[in-house]
Amino acid sequence: MKNWDRISGNWTQWKGRVRERWGKLTDDQLNVVAGRREQLSGHIQEVYGVSRDEAERQLNNWQRNLEVDYDEADLVIDDEDRGSTNINGRG
Repeated sequence: MKNWDRISGNWTQWKGRVRERWGKLTDDQLNVVAGRREQLSGHIQEVYGVSRDEAERQLNNWQRNLEVDYDEADLVIDDEDRGSTNINGRG
């Protein structure tokens, strides 16, 4: 998740993760965001009463945490024929 394109391209899947972090954001707000980082930052500022810098800091931290979660999850392959294994073959 080194760039925002991956999030914006699959926004409907990522909305749940955004709601986990910023629970005050409504579904309507997230639908308006539609994967646009600037829009999300603006809604975080508005709803949480934080500065633009603080909203960006939160987004950057959230995105970094997603990289860790996503990379670890990405290592697991679930294949019915082979059972569950990971890409590096140690599973």
